[in-house]
Amino acid sequence: MATTQAVLTAEGLRYRYGETVALDGVDLRVDPGECVALLGPNGAGKSTLVALAVGLLAPQHGTVRILGGDPRRATTRRRLGVAQQTLGFPNTLTVNELVSGAAVRGGLRAAAAGPILAELGLTELARRRVSKLSGGQRQRVQLAMALVTEPALLVLDEPTVGLDTRARRHFWQVLAQRRAQGTAVLVTTHLIEESAAVANRVVVLDRGRVLADAPPEELVSRLPDRTVTVRTGLDQDGLERLPGVLRVRRERELVTIQTRSPEDLLRVLLARDPQLSELRVQDAGLAEAVVALTGDRELPESTREGRAA
Repeated sequence: MATTQAVLTAEGLRYRYGETVALDGVDLRVDPGECVALLGPNGAGKSTLVALAVGLLAPQHGTVRILGGDPRRATTRRRLGVAQQTLGFPNTLTVNELVSGAAVRGGLRAAAAGPILAELGLTELARRRVSKLSGGQRQRVQLAMALVTEPALLVLDEPTVGLDTRARRHFWQVLAQRRAQGTAVLVTTHLIEESAAVANRVVVLDRGRVLADAPPEELVSRLPDRTVTVRTGLDQDGLERLPGVLRVRRERELVTIQTRSPEDLLRVLLARDPQLSELRVQDAGLAEAVVALTGDRELPESTREGRAA
């Protein structure tokens, strides 16, 4: 039986910035139709890995290929679609001019922009200048520019930042349709629980090394912890001294406690604060699994938004 050719392959990637090691022997494979989420703390090496994958950097050691081709070559880059959070737009251009320009640079006719604008609900905004767009609308324009060339690999950086719940749902529906047609997706995001819902695999990177590469449910299953959420008047020091507490995070009076002994914790907690409210016990999620893998290094603040999104 023939083996499916990988869309992205990285083997033995090492990269340094002076004395700082960004990548230290990273291997990665993304197959057609897969969605792989790249997660880890700030400084884990995610940005360097993505820059190598899209041809912005040349490997110092190891190789990276897109469908067997070097991503630094123009012919290979045409197989890539990239949407980056930090990408700026010329404010004088319209939505249609941006997307049709991306089509032409990819070797297509400008008219290819029309179907993509319709698919992403941007047709009514086609003549609007970028300076008049909201943050969420700009995100959709970036996605349209990335998809217009029908890429084999779509690389997304924080793709749903600025989108409301409805827009996020539509975004992932569009991506699901593309993946069904064979488009591979590599996404970096701090909204960890969102990535758990859409990714086939999660790659956890820290200090330049891959700590895990597995389906999100497998990573979560390795962690026996439970999460207790409660509104309480107990102070931080008192909460951390409760039995079985691994970690405490407080937002005013609402507290999230990670524990491996929820029954023991709840007995003492109820005795110490009979007036507590909004009590909830959950299995640990992907965010907790990633934190455990990275040695409890603090993840970016926006990680927490993923559980509420």
